[in-house]
Amino acid sequence: MMFFNAIGIAILALAIRISHNVNAFQSPGPSNRPGSLSRDTKSILLYPSKIIPKIYSDIPPLHVANSVDGEPAVPDAMIRQIDQKIQTYEKKQQKYLDKLNQAKAELEKFQQTKQRYLEGGQLGGENAAAPFSETTIRSVVKAMMWRVIAGSVTFFTSLRFSGSLATALSIVGSDFFSKAATMFIGERLMNKSQAGRKSGADDVGRSLAKALLWRLFAICNTLTMSFLIAKNLSMASKIAGSDAVFKTGLMFVYERVWAKVEWGKEYIIEFSI
Repeated sequence: MMFFNAIGIAILALAIRISHNVNAFQSPGPSNRPGSLSRDTKSILLYPSKIIPKIYSDIPPLHVANSVDGEPAVPDAMIRQIDQKIQTYEKKQQKYLDKLNQAKAELEKFQQTKQRYLEGGQLGGENAAAPFSETTIRSVVKAMMWRVIAGSVTFFTSLRFSGSLATALSIVGSDFFSKAATMFIGERLMNKSQAGRKSGADDVGRSLAKALLWRLFAICNTLTMSFLIAKNLSMASKIAGSDAVFKTGLMFVYERVWAKVEWGKEYIIEFSI
């Protein structure tokens, strides 16, 4: 109800204002202007609360968010997120710069070593051994290849003494991956020692030691698995015993062949003159 009253008052004030302007245009003199109307109009325009009720005049005005120089304002959260991104990539940049500087230093060192060697220097001394280390992939390949060879021998040995194809397959399959993993671990442990490595290869003594150490473990493993599967200690002993004799010599030959293979070797370069 108050809203419609306010509209009516506003329309009345507008009509009075128009009438006042028309009269002023027709009769510039103050004598033709109704005094009461003039005073009412001024009082209405001077006091807008008479037009707009108090209930609406108390409402705060609307504000439009602007920024300086007409550019849109950027929230603080967005600024913080951008700063975090900048810091992250600055750290990455520094990390890769450090790696690049390290690679440049290594490259320069090996280039100098090569140049001195070409000028008549010796790597590691004139008669010294060339130490090396085997890569992980070389150890994996050696372990898996030996497991295939040794597993084939165990299969035929088990088939001969048990007379059962199922028993032979069970004995071979039961320790295929376990022995492969064990040999890989043994290769990595032996790789930490430079004993028996001369002229960039394993010598005969190192190959024989590795063959004997591995056979000591493998014979216990084969004996245990054969007995658990065949349920016959005599048969298990024959399988493990025949493996012990034949596979020891076979692994020695296997190690001598790998000693001549250059693939997977990383030489430790020590420069001296």
